[in-house]
Amino acid sequence: MSGLGRLFGRGKKEKGPTPEEAIQKLKETEKILIKKQEFLEQKIQQELQTAKKHGIKNKRAALQALRRKKRLEQQLAQTDGTLSTLEFQREAIENATTNAEVLRTMELAAQGMKKAYQDMDIDKVDELMADITEQQEVAQQISDAISRPVGFGDVVDEDELLEELEGLGQEELAQDLLTVGDKEEEPPIELPSVPSPHLPAGPAPEADDDEEALKQLAEWVS
Repeated sequence: MSGLGRLFGRGKKEKGPTPEEAIQKLKETEKILIKKQEFLEQKIQQELQTAKKHGIKNKRAALQALRRKKRLEQQLAQTDGTLSTLEFQREAIENATTNAEVLRTMELAAQGMKKAYQDMDIDKVDELMADITEQQEVAQQISDAISRPVGFGDVVDEDELLEELEGLGQEELAQDLLTVGDKEEEPPIELPSVPSPHLPAGPAPEADDDEEALKQLAEWVS
């Protein structure tokens, strides 16, 4: 590179703006264009009012106002197009920035997952799961053994117990039948006789008692 080129910095690669800086610059430009739109719309309305004011009374002034209005409308259309282009660029950069951030996050997640599994071996995992299953089976067998009733060497025949219980039931039934038979052979209970409806005579008069006493005395003397 020549000395002149080095003096003016030709060939030197300039550092471009970051996405954030580009987005900020686009937003500032959009604000300027929006203000320009408002100014042009206001001027268009003013020229329209001027043309209406002169009308047929002063055609030359009215035509000049309409020509200015036409140029302002063209500028407004150009400004609208430029603003739309800037908005499209800003949205594209914002989407690109978001996508780049998502990709960085996914890359970090992939690296973290890789680091988390770097010490793991699928064969070891299978072996570990088999050991866990085996230990669970052993634990279940131990639980079953502990919960099983223990007779301390006494083996009880369930059929024999049922036969004995049936015999007790038959014996109790026979005893009930005998009790019923005894009750049927008991003599009937004698009920007290019904009192006579005739009341006994009352005590004899006192004169009859004296006469009886005299008769007994006479018999005793003779």
